[in-house]
Amino acid sequence: MSLEVRPVTDSEFPDWHRALNTGFLRSPVSPEEVVSGARSYVDLTRVLGAFDRGRCVATFRSFDQELTLVGGATRTVDAVTSVTVSPTHRRRGLLSRMMAADLGAAKERGDALATLIAAEYPIYGRYGFGPAASLAEWSIDVPRAGLDPRWSGPEDGGSIELLDIADVPKIGGEFHDRFRVTQPGATDRNERWWRMETGAKHSGTPKTERFFAAYRSPAGEIEGMAAYSADTNWGDVKQPLNTLTVDWLTALNPAAQRALWHFLCSIDWITTVRTGYRAPDDLLPNLLPDPRAARIVTQADYMWVRVLDVPRALEARTYTTPGTLVLDVHDPSGLTGGRFRLEASDTEASCTPTTDSPDVTLDVKELGALYLGDASAVRLAALGTLTENTPGAVSRTESMFRTPRRPWIPDIF
Repeated sequence: MSLEVRPVTDSEFPDWHRALNTGFLRSPVSPEEVVSGARSYVDLTRVLGAFDRGRCVATFRSFDQELTLVGGATRTVDAVTSVTVSPTHRRRGLLSRMMAADLGAAKERGDALATLIAAEYPIYGRYGFGPAASLAEWSIDVPRAGLDPRWSGPEDGGSIELLDIADVPKIGGEFHDRFRVTQPGATDRNERWWRMETGAKHSGTPKTERFFAAYRSPAGEIEGMAAYSADTNWGDVKQPLNTLTVDWLTALNPAAQRALWHFLCSIDWITTVRTGYRAPDDLLPNLLPDPRAARIVTQADYMWVRVLDVPRALEARTYTTPGTLVLDVHDPSGLTGGRFRLEASDTEASCTPTTDSPDVTLDVKELGALYLGDASAVRLAALGTLTENTPGAVSRTESMFRTPRRPWIPDIF
């Protein structure tokens, strides 16, 4: 009997949720309130399932998300999530069918980009996604860091305050909207995001262990925020060995970032700080008197980008240096691709189809990797995944697409 791939109905959602849990190796049985909570925020027209004799055996979902591009513009993208195939139904083309359906619908809606966070590296390049933003995580040995143990507040005249959880959605929402337009790769945080962050994850149980800190500038403006939790671990002879874990920390400027990290490392009893997922070129290690006190514990790709409309995508961002480039973009899926002339000035860009000879040839997944400024055209050429057709074109691509600071997404989706 053939396997059916289609949108999920309301009555089928609990079974879809069971399959989702199965794929992610979670308990397949969820309390009814967890399932109903999950159902409350999804658009069923964008929830796909594969069914074998009425039982869901693969899951896929997408939603609208605002992504900050190079230059500060934001665009609505097709954010892909909840992708699983049950272990009994692997290697039957189910993911390919669900991906084709979703990306085709995104293209028809007019989305120029799709995004996802890849649980496994080898899967998504087949569908035209390229790794566009990476992450790093550090573990800080606080006693070794060399920070002043008598520190009582920022030296710049600003202040650190702990926020009441009831105030976080409003204060955090307003701050994040200011922050995200300064950081290529950042995404929006909607009302539901803040409800989950400060209240319940589908279960009605408040996250009482979470703390929220804010940095105020000398002028009284909030310019940085952090969410964190801590364990209670005591060693022999009553020595504290507690670890503080940062869920997220975002800042508008280095002063705010420096103050928040100093605050987190100054909390009594804390001997280790886990930073959470940061940008790979984060300032953090060098904000410590002894940068070697920060040890990298995770370094990997994170958000992947799929270009669905080459001209609209390339016109939406800015470029580090002005220039003209003819790109021959191959897209085996046929969603986009072709030959395009990109002309970028200091403030804007145009991208139009052309029959001119190409300067560089690349697959759409390499374009996705280049898109937010993280990947190196020189490196891609050395790896054989980008071809230089005109002398100097790889160097020109590098100088136009690369950004001084690497893109970063603070959140998972």
